[in-house]
Amino acid sequence: MHPTAWTLTETAAHIADRSISPLELTQAYLDRIQRLNPLLNAYITVTADRALADAHAAEAEIARGAYRGPLHGVPIAVKDLYETAGIPTTAGSSFRRDFIPTQDSAPMSRLRDAGTVLLGKLNLHEWALGVINDNPYFGSCLNPWDTGRSPGGSSGGSGAALAADLCAGSLGSDTRGSIRIPAALCGVVGLKPTFGRVSLRGVVPLSGSLDHAGPMTKSVADAALLLQAIAGYDPADPGSVDVPVEDYSANLTAGVKGLRIGVAHDAFFRAVAPEILAAFEAAAELLARLGAALRPVDLGFAQETVQTSRVMVSCDAAAFHQERLIEHPDAFGADVRGRLEGGTRFTGVEYALARRSQTELKHRLAALFQGVDLLITPCTRMVAPRLDDPKAVEQSRASLSYLTAPFNMAGLPCLSVPCGFTADHLPIGLQIVGRPWQESLVLRAGHAYEQAAGWHLREPDLPQE
Repeated sequence: MHPTAWTLTETAAHIADRSISPLELTQAYLDRIQRLNPLLNAYITVTADRALADAHAAEAEIARGAYRGPLHGVPIAVKDLYETAGIPTTAGSSFRRDFIPTQDSAPMSRLRDAGTVLLGKLNLHEWALGVINDNPYFGSCLNPWDTGRSPGGSSGGSGAALAADLCAGSLGSDTRGSIRIPAALCGVVGLKPTFGRVSLRGVVPLSGSLDHAGPMTKSVADAALLLQAIAGYDPADPGSVDVPVEDYSANLTAGVKGLRIGVAHDAFFRAVAPEILAAFEAAAELLARLGAALRPVDLGFAQETVQTSRVMVSCDAAAFHQERLIEHPDAFGADVRGRLEGGTRFTGVEYALARRSQTELKHRLAALFQGVDLLITPCTRMVAPRLDDPKAVEQSRASLSYLTAPFNMAGLPCLSVPCGFTADHLPIGLQIVGRPWQESLVLRAGHAYEQAAGWHLREPDLPQE
């Protein structure tokens, strides 16, 4: 197996036993990026010099016995809305094309402290306001499983880079599904933690009410390692919550035997593609064979929050971009400008009703979780849309976030893990949802399913060297 195909966990083991050096590994990734990024456009900025310097420093530290832990010397890349000192942070926009922060974002600072190697900054939908990753300023990011299709968004670069083995791990952001959607469409793992679990300081906002930062990886164990590094209270972030951080890897292999898992078969599943529904049902059956107790639940009440979350995101985004929208409206891409202008047209009453809907959703989900430990749903209602099919692209704008957005409204931890492929070899994602602060349990269930199913081991057919 080529080193770039290793999971982050495997990579860490090879670095720890010195069977490969951070410098060798980083060069292997840079070579692969040089070869495949022109095809996929996953990276906006490749920081080759910085990566080699990081790798050299990690190698020297490890050689003298100053090993920092499982991320030391591991090559990662982050969505290009995580501010990085001395490196452009564009947010996929024309406004920030040349913006170079002087400080790292809080998650990036923690990753640097863990000794990671930064390969570069990854493509995203402009300002993270969309699910297609068709960026008018930096070009479309393409899906490694079918380069005629979208990788999803807004963290599309992260999903594509991981699926194509262009980094060992990544950070995405998730406001209505922007970690889980590209994870599902690219056949990788994506975790949206509990709201307030990971600091958003220095992460370009979309909606302060709904934004979440989290890991995207090649396996569930990898997600646990990355979350461990970035989770924790940040007193400088008003949205951060002071809740103790667990050891997310400690109970990863405990299995699902005896866990009560809620499975919905109601109006919430309206218009799910048949192949996705079949894969979801097969995943539920596998969890039952592994010892989980499946419980039917009704999630129909979550439907209305799909629309109310759109109200909140549009209004929050319009507020953040108010000055830019007034002074330079033509510097936004057409679809993003349309959404922002739509946000200015919602009334204060409509926004207040949306916030009330959010409160009611949290209350109803808390009641539902009295009877189950976890919920499972398909992650998306459709597979990756073809970029040359306007109807599919338009459908995706309304459809891709349908099953994910309610859980941003509720702030619950959610994991997307690969659960199958269509007849056209397109990935399908399973969404696992837990109670607040129960990331360990969500990861534990995801790991049990992943290891039994094995879907994460498949690789897209990309040009060989």
